[in-house]
Amino acid sequence: MAVGWFIYVIVLVFLSSLKVVYQYQRGVRFTLGRYSGIMNPGLRFIWPIIQKWEKVDMRVNVIDVPDQDCISKDNVSVKVNAVLYFKVTEADRAVIKVEDYLYAVSQLAQTTMRNVVGATTLDQLLSSRDEINKKIEEIVDKASEPWGINVQSVDLKDISLPDEMQRTMAKEAETERERRAMIIISDGERLASSNLMKAAGILGKSPGAIHLRTLQNFNDISSDPSNTIVFAVPVETLGALEGSIRR
Repeated sequence: MAVGWFIYVIVLVFLSSLKVVYQYQRGVRFTLGRYSGIMNPGLRFIWPIIQKWEKVDMRVNVIDVPDQDCISKDNVSVKVNAVLYFKVTEADRAVIKVEDYLYAVSQLAQTTMRNVVGATTLDQLLSSRDEINKKIEEIVDKASEPWGINVQSVDLKDISLPDEMQRTMAKEAETERERRAMIIISDGERLASSNLMKAAGILGKSPGAIHLRTLQNFNDISSDPSNTIVFAVPVETLGALEGSIRR
């Protein structure tokens, strides 16, 4: 009976010592507290009591960097959040060099984002987002490289401005649109007046052209029955008619 229990315990301990490492994982093995190697995907054996191991996910991790209250270089308060993509390239460093690499990368991204935004003006923050993303990515990647981590990308998701600043920017944008509209209208009037001057010059050089143009305008006006045409007869014409009647 005792032998049976002994065999049962041995089998149970052996089975509990078998570990499965998935394809997207790596195992970091420690023997008597010292690092003793990487466990690749597959069925692996761990000596009970004297060996321990930790799993590390080697897939791309996504961290949602929460809203950060920042002050830009030109003293404008903004709230900025971002999303960070990174992956572990060396599992042993991610376990040995830092206590919790997920938390560490998140905190590093938050402080870096505040520092970069603080060194950037509001106009640059709104117009050069790609450059700011790249700058944050380079800083975080360099700082986390000793932990065996590679930062894939950093993307600013939202930049929130105070209400009064939004109203000011909306008014500025409206003023700019009005200015552009006035420029377009004035350019159109200038071109129209130039074309009218050219047309008047051409009509003045052609005998009878003005009269033909006048008759064409009368024809256009008379097409609408509600229009009334009043002819203004020049004084010279009346004088000529008076002279012919006296004869």
